[in-house]
Amino acid sequence: MTELSTSSSQRPLLAVLAMVGAGASFALINGALQASTMQLGVASTTAAFWQYAFGLLAALPWVLRGGVSALKTDQLGWHLVRAGLAVVGIQMWVAGLAQVQIWQAIALVMTSPFFVIIGAKLFFRERVGWVRWMATAAGFAGGMVILEPWTESFHWGAVLPVGAAAFWAGTSLVTKKLTRTEAADTITLYLLLLMTPVNAFLAFGDAGLGISGTALWLLPAAGLLTVLANYLLTLAYQKADAAFIQPFDHLKLPLNIAVGWFAFGFAPTGAFWPGALVIVGASLIVMLDEAKAARTLSTAART
Repeated sequence: MTELSTSSSQRPLLAVLAMVGAGASFALINGALQASTMQLGVASTTAAFWQYAFGLLAALPWVLRGGVSALKTDQLGWHLVRAGLAVVGIQMWVAGLAQVQIWQAIALVMTSPFFVIIGAKLFFRERVGWVRWMATAAGFAGGMVILEPWTESFHWGAVLPVGAAAFWAGTSLVTKKLTRTEAADTITLYLLLLMTPVNAFLAFGDAGLGISGTALWLLPAAGLLTVLANYLLTLAYQKADAAFIQPFDHLKLPLNIAVGWFAFGFAPTGAFWPGALVIVGASLIVMLDEAKAARTLSTAART
């Protein structure tokens, strides 16, 4: 009994460490992509291709550990939709990192949960209460504060991370639908297999697939870290409830700021802080409202 109790008490700590590790991995990925594109001149389409091509090479043996049965699916159409949304989101994200400092990009992409709320209402007819609508409006308002479209310094490249957030929200919604009937390995495998040739086509039509110099190790490192980050993220949600672990996801904001500062000397401007605070606060309100709804549903099911 003592061993079981100790193991159980360590699970939340492991979940927190996994979530922090995932956040740190994503921050390093973003730093590698920004260095490759903004500083070394690698085309964003080329960088996106190599990141996920190396990720596919690293993940394929693990995903196929159970054999080709992971390829069996009755939902090929939805896999195609998910891969299409993910490709657009990734292309917009890497293109954004080529133009926008990392602190601004990561704060803006944190608007993704608010797009999920809108998508869930429009496409799945899910009930969305006034608390989530207010939080969504506040989250987008925070994004506008960071963007500052009313100033002369605004440029349209800054909108790319917001576009990425919208398409990744669509990816999340389709993932939610697929998880009802598909195994996690199947979902992961189809995403990587379908994305890679499309990314290759876009890169080849843009600037080609060639990379050299420092990018030869930065982009493979980004690919490996992509696999590690997603594994740690999955581990975190396996070891603890989403309501407990979700607040630690917001550590990606200071982690990305730290990478931007130490790697490039990028420091957030004054408008960033109130905007980021509103986005983080609004997403926490959404999380608390979801947790409350889940408790209500659980109580109703027991009675």
